[in-house]
Amino acid sequence: MTSMSLTEYKQVFLEELEEQLELIDDCILKLEQDGKTDRVIQNLFRAAHTLKGSSATMGFESMKELTHEMEHLLDLVRHDRMEVSIGLINLLFKSLDLLKELKKEIESTDQTMSNILPLLAELQAFAAEKTNEHVVQDTKKTKHALSLYMETKIEEAQEKGAIVSWVRVTISKDSLIKGARAHVVFKNLHDWGEVLFADPSPDMIEEGKNESLEISYVFSGNQTADEIKNYVNSMIDVVGVEVDFLQRKSSLEEDIVPAPVIAAELSPEKSNETHGNKNQTIRVSVERLEDLMNLVGELVIDQTRISQVERNLLRQSASFSESMEELGQISDHLSRVISELQGSVMKARMLPIEQLFNRFPRMVRDLALKLNKDVELVIEGKDTELDRTLIEEIADPLIHLIRNALDHGIESAADRIAKGKSPKGTIKIRAAHEDNQVIIYVEDDGAGIDASKILQSAIQKGLLAEADAGTCTEKEAIHFIFHSGFSTASSVSDVSGRGVGMDIVKSHIEKLNGLIDIHTEIGKGTQFKIRLPLTLAIITGLLVKLNEQTFIIPMSNIAEIIRVTPQEIQSMRGESVIVLRNQIIPIVWLHEQFQIEKKLSNGNHTQLVIVGTAEKRIALAVDELLGNQEVVIKSLGSYIGKVDCLSGATILGNGKVALILEISAVIKKLIGK
Repeated sequence: MTSMSLTEYKQVFLEELEEQLELIDDCILKLEQDGKTDRVIQNLFRAAHTLKGSSATMGFESMKELTHEMEHLLDLVRHDRMEVSIGLINLLFKSLDLLKELKKEIESTDQTMSNILPLLAELQAFAAEKTNEHVVQDTKKTKHALSLYMETKIEEAQEKGAIVSWVRVTISKDSLIKGARAHVVFKNLHDWGEVLFADPSPDMIEEGKNESLEISYVFSGNQTADEIKNYVNSMIDVVGVEVDFLQRKSSLEEDIVPAPVIAAELSPEKSNETHGNKNQTIRVSVERLEDLMNLVGELVIDQTRISQVERNLLRQSASFSESMEELGQISDHLSRVISELQGSVMKARMLPIEQLFNRFPRMVRDLALKLNKDVELVIEGKDTELDRTLIEEIADPLIHLIRNALDHGIESAADRIAKGKSPKGTIKIRAAHEDNQVIIYVEDDGAGIDASKILQSAIQKGLLAEADAGTCTEKEAIHFIFHSGFSTASSVSDVSGRGVGMDIVKSHIEKLNGLIDIHTEIGKGTQFKIRLPLTLAIITGLLVKLNEQTFIIPMSNIAEIIRVTPQEIQSMRGESVIVLRNQIIPIVWLHEQFQIEKKLSNGNHTQLVIVGTAEKRIALAVDELLGNQEVVIKSLGSYIGKVDCLSGATILGNGKVALILEISAVIKKLIGK
């Protein structure tokens, strides 16, 4: 196995590990909320079993041992030998947390370092305390009632290439030491291979009974049935031996039965059907998708240039009409193909936001217990799809909003009852598509945000002059929470600090070309609304001109476009502003930022593009509006590096470069935070 293939195997293992850990997390929560159901227990068992097998294959023994003990507990629950209790739930969660820690270690160091022995001892002690384990003793039936725990032992042996047999041995009724004879058979078989199971155990056999003794052994080795039969028959006081090879059915719920029975029951037609119904999916690395997306981007640029050339030729001469018509058809066909290819690649990059939302129920459950609050988490819109890169990027801001809602938004049960509310608080997370964007809401039915407290805190921190507080609207006051280090919390909380970090949330979302806004009502709750593009690779932008230079403003940042006369432009503290629906909006001439000479206006109107992030709104004065266009974002490259107020560039149909504005940076630089 080459080093490259080892890396690929590890990546596949980690991806599967992530999926199984999410499944286990979800199932434990359902087990706690709904109690024992066959489906949940079966899913939990399968996930633990899958992880045990894959971690053993990869050589991660600690993970294998831990999932093995989890599997044993779940087997006891499945067979009604252990009740579902809060102790069991907490122990399963504790095991899950350690598995997640082991995963992090594998990702960073290719090995596991955490000490699992204390938790293994805790799992084993819990199993011993909560159940009186016993071995089923029914040897006269053709089907042996083996537990799932034993089935996994058999499957492990088979996966290693061993032949597993069910060996039924009869000890003569005349033997005076049947238990000793059973021990001899056990030892000799174990020396020959491995005895996985003995029923009854040699230690439990009572001596002195004047009847023959039947013992069943599950034996793992590489011998044939005749070799086993002849070997055991040669032992003293053995009067009968039967051997059947064992094979697992595809479902974990079925009993182990002799292989001939399975062969008779499963016809070739049924077997083929099973294989034909499997989902045909493959795993693709994000890097490969990025490469594919870059190629699509180049095609989009070339198609735009072809369209531009076509328009130029049409303007130059009517004599080329026939050739131009053919060129137009080629251009249209190329446009359709590129559009379909772009759509297919975009879909390949998309994942349901459920992958992110599934992390939150456990987090809310643990924090609610820690804060002694009764909280229900409602999740809607799990099927909403989003670029996989964005899903990872938006995780931290959402976690912060949820923690804040739990700590500062939702009141204690006593306070809620005093206000006439249900003692159980609700946090709702929902996602939906809107045009070419994804909208994510984080809502709570808690106390809401008090604008007067926000204003007082802003004045104390020097963020607002006391004289200006009277002119500050409630919406403007609420948005002070997005200032760095701002907080009204009276004490530090280990759940969310003092509420510090909303500025980081806002900055993070703005870097993704997104917007965040708040709506709050005292006594009723707070809603955060996050608006994100579907992808960071391609955007729809408004092309504008500053003199002869073309710039692109992302449509996701544009509130509206207006034309104003010189008389409508006012001056406030030496700065140009307009009043739009009772809101004062500063005017910014980008020419000054990029050192571009202003174009002399031929008319009496100025074109203003109203852009914003969160509560901030500014009007960008431009010389000319060229229209909307879908553009591929290209980095400025290491040679140019990072440039203030620019997020990248693109190539237009005429072959010229257009610069893409980073609106959040423009606002911060030109009018301050």
